[in-house]
Amino acid sequence: MKNASSESSAFSAYAALTTAAVVWGGSVVAQKVALGPFSPVETSVFRGLGALLILIPLWLWREGVVPFSRKDWQNFFFLGIGVLGNHLFVLFGLQFIGAGAAGIIIGSSPAITAFLSSLILKDIPLRVIWLGCLVSFLGVLSISGREAVDGLGSNPLLGGSLVVCALVSWALYTIGCRKTMERFSPLTVTWTTLLLSMIFEIPLLSLSHKVLVTGVESVPVSGWLALLYVMVFATALGQQAWLFGVKGIGPSRAGIFGNLIPVSALCFSVMILGEPVGMREISGIGLILIGVWLVDRQSCAVLVKVP
Repeated sequence: MKNASSESSAFSAYAALTTAAVVWGGSVVAQKVALGPFSPVETSVFRGLGALLILIPLWLWREGVVPFSRKDWQNFFFLGIGVLGNHLFVLFGLQFIGAGAAGIIIGSSPAITAFLSSLILKDIPLRVIWLGCLVSFLGVLSISGREAVDGLGSNPLLGGSLVVCALVSWALYTIGCRKTMERFSPLTVTWTTLLLSMIFEIPLLSLSHKVLVTGVESVPVSGWLALLYVMVFATALGQQAWLFGVKGIGPSRAGIFGNLIPVSALCFSVMILGEPVGMREISGIGLILIGVWLVDRQSCAVLVKVP
């Protein structure tokens, strides 16, 4: 019974992480669309406020009021900085780099998360997971190709550097959440850290704004739909699903699922933009999935050996 329960828990974690990766792949396209009528800070603030309107009532309904100690708020505060960095660095980066180039960089998230997790938590040795990370990253390169690596944008180097900073912020957030979620649910961690990140973001509206000057009537329907997608799916659903998965299998093994984001972005491009899919894309998807399997298999082997 215990093994069956463990397998069911692992399956739920994998399903949650896959859901988050699929949603976030679409969110790269949605954020790029939203950055037309909205500034980066406006996009981040509006999506955060909208997500909180969903998450807080849901939290009150499912869990009720949960008391937080001063230590808890300190932990939430530092995790909130990770959320802040991830949201703003990606949005500002997308102003200077194309979505394809951003996708290839985001695909390196598992390597960053696994590396930092092995250094900070020492949960799984880096020598165990490096092969799976490498295979998955090769798959990301295969999908993106040289055109995507070169990217389209006014300053790909600056944009790429900002996206990497976002990945570091997210990796630290993922690692920090593991211990915090020993006491709190993913839902609690999601809304508290998002709320605290908003405290820093709202004042930044004075420095980065578009709609606040041009008015909401200037925003096309596509802009509102993109913002709604990022608000509901990427922020409210995706982040909670990711934290649930991290709680189930740990940050090192969870991080490899970030390589599924380019696969999701490719599918959204086909459905929305009508872009063709060739053998390069298919082989890349295969490599990414093999990398996910390798990291999971090697990680499980290490955990079994631990007395």
